[in-house]
Amino acid sequence: MSINKESDVAANLQIGPTDVGMVRIYVEGEGIELPLDFDPDEATEIAEELLAAAEAAREISQGSKPKGKPRPRGPARR
Repeated sequence: MSINKESDVAANLQIGPTDVGMVRIYVEGEGIELPLDFDPDEATEIAEELLAAAEAAREISQGSKPKGKPRPRGPARR
């Protein structure tokens, strides 16, 4: 599935700290529970990429060309 392909799949997303100092992104959907743990520096990188993607999407929706393409993330480490 590519980033631009629409899907009808629904999932819940939770984000928070763990008791061992990691940041967990927890995805739960039909038949799947996916805990993804990141150290704080990785979580900061992800947050920056989300902000950059949001800005690019905002520019696209307003009809202007995005300044930069967000780089794709590699596989999450657990």
